[in-house]
Amino acid sequence: MKFDKKDLQKIAGYGLGAFLSLLGIKTVTRGVMDKEFDSALHTIFTDIYDENLWEAFSFTNRVGLQNIIENKLRATNQGLPLERPLGPSKKFPSLDDLMFSINEFYIMPTPLEAQVDTKVVIGKKAANPLTLPFPIMASPMAYGTALSKQAALALARGASKSGTAYNCGQGPYCPEIRAEASTYIYQYNRGSWNKDPQAMMDCAAIEIQFGQGAVAAVGNKLEAKHMDIELQKAFGLPPGKNAVTHSRQPEVQHPKDLTKLVERLKKDGGGVPIGAKIGTGKYLEADLDWLCNSGVDYIVIDGAEAATKGSVPLLQDDFGIPTIFSIDRAVNWLQKNNFKDRISLIASGKIRTPGDVLKACALGADACYMGSTLLLIVSHPATLAALPFEPPTQSIWYLGKYKNKLNVEKGSQMLHNFFQASKAEIEQGIKALGKTSLGEVNKNDLVSLNEMIAKACNIPMVYEPFHYDPDCKTLMKESNKGRKKLLARLSKNSLN
Repeated sequence: MKFDKKDLQKIAGYGLGAFLSLLGIKTVTRGVMDKEFDSALHTIFTDIYDENLWEAFSFTNRVGLQNIIENKLRATNQGLPLERPLGPSKKFPSLDDLMFSINEFYIMPTPLEAQVDTKVVIGKKAANPLTLPFPIMASPMAYGTALSKQAALALARGASKSGTAYNCGQGPYCPEIRAEASTYIYQYNRGSWNKDPQAMMDCAAIEIQFGQGAVAAVGNKLEAKHMDIELQKAFGLPPGKNAVTHSRQPEVQHPKDLTKLVERLKKDGGGVPIGAKIGTGKYLEADLDWLCNSGVDYIVIDGAEAATKGSVPLLQDDFGIPTIFSIDRAVNWLQKNNFKDRISLIASGKIRTPGDVLKACALGADACYMGSTLLLIVSHPATLAALPFEPPTQSIWYLGKYKNKLNVEKGSQMLHNFFQASKAEIEQGIKALGKTSLGEVNKNDLVSLNEMIAKACNIPMVYEPFHYDPDCKTLMKESNKGRKKLLARLSKNSLN
């Protein structure tokens, strides 16, 4: 199609007219918006407070948006307790308040070429200890009672690719998930299912579940109406029967019953480590006394920041001891009572990053569980299917609307990538501290941003000066002890 001069002039005229029209609309719109904004601001500045819109902002700021929304949900929930997923909203003193030292002269950083050992042994004195390549495991998150089969498969496969452990949680046994997990931790739940001795023989550890940081030791039930036929069969329940999780372990109605259960599980497990998981509270040291003298090989302490599929907000926000204090108290008690060399300690509760893991290990934990963080990793990009009209977790829950969008292989590969990247970061952190193994990292490598933590955990504040001998020769010699052998070996290797 060809245009003559008049056609081009018309087109240019139309274009100019449209541009001027848009310019006019913009000018008018800006004028109207400016006038309305001035009017609204004038109203806020002049109305009496009980008629002023700012009252809503003031009230929300005082009460908190989370509390307002949850109280509204309570009011419309027909008198039933509110179930909140994924942990507390309250901010606790945490591992975020700790910082590692930067070492350059007083303690020299480790040479770049040096190898770093991040291996961890769980249940050191067990007949068949559990050895991991790095101190991160997949937290107990149950198929059926919480996760979809796709999410659990992705977690198990991703953990296996990285050589670390997958914990089945307190849901029903699933052969498909078990087949994906090369290092499988069998959680001995507070219900009546998964108690088959044959299944316990085929695992890397058995973990007795006594409580959780986000649930305490409160019992609950999964009603039959929320179970499909597949899940009902997995539980081994007849139609119409609820799956009940008791407040107590059915076989431990008194602390003195602990030893008998631990001894039986050691026999059933064929020598694998027997662990115990507890939510930490005021009586932590007394609970540790009972557990350690029962013969367990490791203990999991679940701090107040821990998450779950769902529990009442009161249990999440107002119960328990924050993770950082739980670790420190447990380590101090284990050391004081000569159990630290025999019983491994696993930290759990808002462990989200490689830095959190290394800090927990510096405080004395042997390894850490990660939960919510791993779910977000395996569910990406399935979460995009749920957004923006449903929460991302609809791609991971057993009853989630978008659970079929989760790609097991992609999710497992992303988890493997995360584990490998985390291991590499931990190695660099250990080198920055002038060390060559995870076991060498300790509380002396830390400073605190929080005075409560500094006092409670006996860690210096960041503003406290370090007192040293100005001559430094004796201190330098001591701090570099053993480094000469390392440097000599590295030099020899480089020459070869």
